[in-house]
Amino acid sequence: MSQDKGKYDFYIGLSLAISSSIFIGGSFILKKKGLLRLARKGSMRAGQGGHAYLKEWLWWAGLLSMGAGEVANFAAYAFAPATLVTPLGALSVLVSAILSSYFLSEKLNLHGKIGCLLSILGSTVMVIHAPQEEEIENLNEMSIKLAAPGFLLFATGVVIVSLILIFVVAPTHGQSNILVYISICSVIGALSVSCVKGLGIAIKGLFAGDPILKNPLSWILLISLIVCVSTQINYLNRALDIFNTSLVTPIYYVFFTTSVLTCSAILFKEWQHMSANDMIGTFSGFLTIIIGIFLLHAFKDVSLTLSNLPVSLRKDERLVNGSLSNNIIYEHLNGDEESHLCDTDMQMNESSAARRNGSLTTF
Repeated sequence: MSQDKGKYDFYIGLSLAISSSIFIGGSFILKKKGLLRLARKGSMRAGQGGHAYLKEWLWWAGLLSMGAGEVANFAAYAFAPATLVTPLGALSVLVSAILSSYFLSEKLNLHGKIGCLLSILGSTVMVIHAPQEEEIENLNEMSIKLAAPGFLLFATGVVIVSLILIFVVAPTHGQSNILVYISICSVIGALSVSCVKGLGIAIKGLFAGDPILKNPLSWILLISLIVCVSTQINYLNRALDIFNTSLVTPIYYVFFTTSVLTCSAILFKEWQHMSANDMIGTFSGFLTIIIGIFLLHAFKDVSLTLSNLPVSLRKDERLVNGSLSNNIIYEHLNGDEESHLCDTDMQMNESSAARRNGSLTTF
């Protein structure tokens, strides 16, 4: 019975994670459409300090879509392993890229299409090989997990590293090194996901009638989540303001997901009962998503389609497709080519003899 319930929860979490990506990916398109409509009307743009978008219903639709996506993502952590939910967040980038090519007339080049395909394949592989976490029914079991020596050591290390990055490294190297701000967001993100997971369990218990509000762990998790998310938003905005978005997005995805996978393995023991095949499949799917996101962002400004591939490739393709006709042409021109080669050989021999004799008249 518990095994069937675990599968039921897994599919609920999977559905919530996918729907979250669809809502969040679509929200960017709705907001962009609303801002473009305001620009056509001549209103002051948001980048210039204008707030006319607050009167645009498309922008509000995008904001509501973003909120629905975040709620679905929050709920997904209560049902499915974080190792599954977090990497599937890459699908929101995929949805945004595909919808923008249809509704915003933004070209999706060959690299982008390959990146989208790889992201879908990688996500599918990760779903198939997703680990099964230890079942946690209530906050009392969650408190036991949080008090485990392994997680306490990990959390202490995260806090120390974060403080060093924020107060020592960031003031001197944050403006010049893209990894500083992204590392702060990613390291703290591991703790924020753990807080989300715990609050999701608390909300499930609240609907079941448990005295969740009287449990101090609920408030500790809520306050910790607010602090972690606020710090993440602050330093992620700094990174986006200074560095190219096409670099920040894939690097942040890789760092953040790796941090979450490490935290989940320590806290929830998601990898403890996995077979070697599932471990290899999970890592392969994750790496495939990374490559897909990289292709989608790093080369988005490169105008490359099947019609303008390098000339050498098209020439080779023509040679392969036209091999029969080339053989026919060769048969007709074989005699002329042989005579031409003979004449060329004679000229080369004469030139060589002239050079040996020191004569330049042949040139």
